[in-house]
Amino acid sequence: MKIRRILVPLDFSVHSMRALETAADLAKTFEAELVLMHAYHLPPLFGPPEELVIPPDFAALVRDAAARRLEKAAKQLEGRGLRVSTRLTDLPPAEAIVGAAKEIGADLIVMSTRGLTGLKHLVLGSVAERTLRHAPCPVLALKPAEP
Repeated sequence: MKIRRILVPLDFSVHSMRALETAADLAKTFEAELVLMHAYHLPPLFGPPEELVIPPDFAALVRDAAARRLEKAAKQLEGRGLRVSTRLTDLPPAEAIVGAAKEIGADLIVMSTRGLTGLKHLVLGSVAERTLRHAPCPVLALKPAEP
């Protein structure tokens, strides 16, 4: 299996940043490009406008903050001699990851999983689980380290 392009979904949690380190090690080994992505999906808000306390430009603020964090991570990896690109989307995370993997021709997705349990897991599942089910390429799903 030739690994040329590795997609790394980030939510900027400690867990996803650990997955990024694993992906960086793999990218170095295989001389692959890393594609860092973040999905900042904001569900629609319901209710009369006078009830909303979120500023009208909230989505732009979230997008800009995510773009800065992605760029910072990319620059750090480039400083280590890795080829890196970034993607930012407002789609729901699992949909965004699967779509991006198809668009860029990813050979591997490296991501963290948090391991939802109980009713929440039964009803919602997880982004990692939905990605595993629908991804067009292998997925390396890393379980969070024990404290």
